[in-house]
Amino acid sequence: MASMERKREIASPFAPRRSAQRKTSAEIVNEARQSLRTLCTRRPFTPRDGHRQLFGESSVRANRDNRPPSAFSVHARNFDAPDSRPGSGTRLSPLDYKPKFPVPYDAADPVKAHPKPPTDPLEAKRGAAGARARLLRAGSLTTLPPVERRTDVKERLSPEPEQKQQSAKGKDSGPPSPGHTEGRSAPPKPGPRRTASESRITQPDVDSAVRPTERGAGPTELGNGDRIASVEEDAESLAWNNKIAPLLQELGCMAAGGPEDSVDRLCDLCDSLHGVLAEQDMLGRRCKRRAGILRTLFRLIDLNSARLNLHIAELCLALCVSGNNLLNICKLIFKISRSESNDILFQNNSIIDSLLGVLSSEDVSVSGEALLYCVGTLKFLSGNSALLRLLLAKNCIGVAQQLIQRLHTPSVQADTHFTIAGHVLVQLTATLRNLADHPDSRPLFVSHAVLSELCLVLRHHHDDQDICTNIARIYSKLSSYSECRLALAQTPGCYQLFIELLSKHQRKQDLVVRLLFTLGNLTSKSDEARELLFGCEGCMDALLRLYRSYQRRDDPHAPPEKDPQSPGEPRTPPGSSREDEDVLVKLVRVLANLCIHPAVGPVLAADAACVQLLMQTLELRSVPESEELLVNVAATVNNLSFYHGESSVVRHNRLTITKLMLKLLLSSSMDAVLEATRVYGNMSQSKDVRDFLMQNKVYPFVVTLLDSKSSEVCFSACGVLTNLALDPPSRVTLSLEGAAAKLADCLRDFGPGDWQLAGQVCQSLWNLTEPGGSERLLDTQEREALLEILTMYLDEEEALQWTASDDMRDFHRACWELEFLPVAQKLKNRLLQPLD
Repeated sequence: MASMERKREIASPFAPRRSAQRKTSAEIVNEARQSLRTLCTRRPFTPRDGHRQLFGESSVRANRDNRPPSAFSVHARNFDAPDSRPGSGTRLSPLDYKPKFPVPYDAADPVKAHPKPPTDPLEAKRGAAGARARLLRAGSLTTLPPVERRTDVKERLSPEPEQKQQSAKGKDSGPPSPGHTEGRSAPPKPGPRRTASESRITQPDVDSAVRPTERGAGPTELGNGDRIASVEEDAESLAWNNKIAPLLQELGCMAAGGPEDSVDRLCDLCDSLHGVLAEQDMLGRRCKRRAGILRTLFRLIDLNSARLNLHIAELCLALCVSGNNLLNICKLIFKISRSESNDILFQNNSIIDSLLGVLSSEDVSVSGEALLYCVGTLKFLSGNSALLRLLLAKNCIGVAQQLIQRLHTPSVQADTHFTIAGHVLVQLTATLRNLADHPDSRPLFVSHAVLSELCLVLRHHHDDQDICTNIARIYSKLSSYSECRLALAQTPGCYQLFIELLSKHQRKQDLVVRLLFTLGNLTSKSDEARELLFGCEGCMDALLRLYRSYQRRDDPHAPPEKDPQSPGEPRTPPGSSREDEDVLVKLVRVLANLCIHPAVGPVLAADAACVQLLMQTLELRSVPESEELLVNVAATVNNLSFYHGESSVVRHNRLTITKLMLKLLLSSSMDAVLEATRVYGNMSQSKDVRDFLMQNKVYPFVVTLLDSKSSEVCFSACGVLTNLALDPPSRVTLSLEGAAAKLADCLRDFGPGDWQLAGQVCQSLWNLTEPGGSERLLDTQEREALLEILTMYLDEEEALQWTASDDMRDFHRACWELEFLPVAQKLKNRLLQPLD
């Protein structure tokens, strides 16, 4: 049954045949009797990197000075408590602008009003001496303020009557403009844009418990917006003093002591703090005191506990740290993920969601290095099977696709950010390479159009061997599956792109072998793919140049090869011979697949350079050392020998090729024997080849193959014997070798399951019994046994009863009608004739 499936090889698996019209028997057999065959080969092996590094030892970045480090130290002193966005680094030109002095408040035109300084210097002094100013001057949270009682909080939040009256005295006539508070010393300095909820905060790094009225900063009659702000500040102050401050105080005390047995308690406190902040809607950048929270968390990092640091990082990301703090948090998580023993720490929390959130929201041009370590972490985690499934469930592939698109914006592609974008893409493509191992990832790669996006990456980063190699690994994995193969094949210009990369990086073995494997997969089932690839500019030149280059590596007599891109410089030393040979295996497979196209095959058969390289491989290699390569070369030669035109180089070199095939026929490899026999089946149509096989005693080996239990081997041997029996002298020799008896045994053993083979056996017996040879090939008993078999097989109902499955019944019937029935009936009639 397996041989039947192989012989059918009907059409492209990309899309089912939609025609509901039933095929005729002739159509089925013509498809089944495909003489040209595609080849299969193993996918190149990708070893796992034993050491988790940002860039592995095989990376071209391994020895560069400007690449980000994989190992570093992260301490509390590396963080910035204010947590402000870093500057853009762009020098601004001075403006031709002269400032004007403030004008008095105009009630008729509130827009022209400007904030006034405090009217009472003593009141301003008391405001500066408040809790906010003390915290601002301190610069860091060394000790936490004591927890206040609820009554103290209410008293502190209620303004004194004198303060109200004093504020009222300083109030000008006329309604205040919306959002305008008089009495502030100066307008706020320009800074990062904030959301509406943050616009009330003048200094996010200081304590905000004191209301504006205590600083003498505003009128006593509050507008509706100010009342809402006051209520919100009251609620936040209550939550801070009753829930958050005690947690921070305990965290600070335990951080100062730092006993090892306190890690569990510290982790619980971080979880509790995270929960309270979430409950109070104070995550993100909405909390006015987040700088104090961050200072306390940063001090805990020096305890050097991976589990605690992951809790800290999770909370810091929830607080939306930015700038240098975001970079150091991503470095911290990356450092934790470098140890495989820490993988379990990433399973039962939201840290992966936070990392994916960073990848989805952060600007590449601002936070490129933070994204680098973030994606590097995902690369390490995707090497764990449990975390790999978790990443797929959390839409890591979709996030990666969006990040790839953002990495291709003009601002990122500029010279200033192109390098860091390349570093990020190395990690991102390595992560996708790991995700591609899981079967559930294939529909996601297709639905998110990742395969097409990766082609765009190759175009932009065609000089980066690390990125190109990672993407080639992704393609080599996924192109073995029909749905991914179709998605890649439908990407415009992918074939031309692959050819250009093969030419550009021809000495990068691990990249070349994977691109060739992908091209072999694309051309294995699609005539359209064969035509598109062959039509690419420079296709055959690039393939044959690669063939010549990698074949010379194992030839000790070949002169040193020059790099075509650097004339005069010797080629770099080759890798292992096994790796170099793997390139040839994949390359020859591409050639064999191209031969199947009816317009491409004759061109390749007439290509002297191509045929000479194949013959050179047969001459230089031995079966024990290069079995797969020689089998693929033989299959390619067999495909080329199908074209018998006058321009065929294979036809003109048929005797030389026949001699070279002897090493395969006489080897212990049945795959090599089978391919050599197939070649002889085509070559033996020529009289000089038949004479060579008979004179050099090759025919006994072919007759012996009829004893094989493989229907494929028997089918190929019958083809050779059918041709050899065309010459009358050869019939006698073959009959003396026992060919007829063995053919009858093949008919009995394989007939019901393989009507093509049964028809080929009958054709061989018909040629052997031609007049002019030895008609008495079988004695009376053998003739009667053969007639009995033929009679049974010629009964259609009897013959087709062995067909078990309905989906094969039409195929078996077609083969029986066209392949077996005509020649079997003629052979039966000849055997029924009386012997002389």
